[in-house]
Amino acid sequence: MGDPEKHVAGNNLWEVAPPYHIFVSHGYKVDFVSPTGGKVPFTMDPIGISSYTIKYENFNGNVENSLTPNLVNYKNYNAVFIGGGYGPLFDIANNENLLSIIAKIYENGGIVGGCGHGPGAFANVKLNNGDYMVKGKKVTGFPNSTEITKNWAKEGTLLPVMVENQLRANGGIFQSKSDLNDKNDIVIDKRIVSTMFLPSSAIVAKEIIKQIES
Repeated sequence: MGDPEKHVAGNNLWEVAPPYHIFVSHGYKVDFVSPTGGKVPFTMDPIGISSYTIKYENFNGNVENSLTPNLVNYKNYNAVFIGGGYGPLFDIANNENLLSIIAKIYENGGIVGGCGHGPGAFANVKLNNGDYMVKGKKVTGFPNSTEITKNWAKEGTLLPVMVENQLRANGGIFQSKSDLNDKNDIVIDKRIVSTMFLPSSAIVAKEIIKQIES
């Protein structure tokens, strides 16, 4: 994160591998895309379904060969999923090439989903009419109330943006813990699927599939 203590701005394996498993086990092809292509780094040790998908579903083979944005034809994709960890806030949230791909997939009828800090990255997606994609839509993501209790990014002080703040600033109708029956609930509105925390990352993937196939 650029601080002297070298806090890690990584991608959380537990918020990406379980959704990957859901997509491929339902017959969908998954590509990874990153700002510079090549290997995408992850934090957290593989356990449970993460370990399974690494061993049997070529997860590592895909994440070690991510595409650069210029190799992505948005017309070939039904959905975009952005997992959590702090990485997306540093590497996606202000990457115009990646934000443009997300916008084009969404405006082509695609679904956009995210978990944890992932929605803080797609918060900045702008559509052709100049509006932010999240404007006027119910969305959620890692909330301020939890961020300020964690030392992972010094209570959020090392972050370029706070997820909740960015979603609200760009017109999203942020769903906080008090708005949900359960903090791990999924929020779905106009082809955007989001959740606050990692226990529901795989459920986001399943809801994306249901949106695609409905």
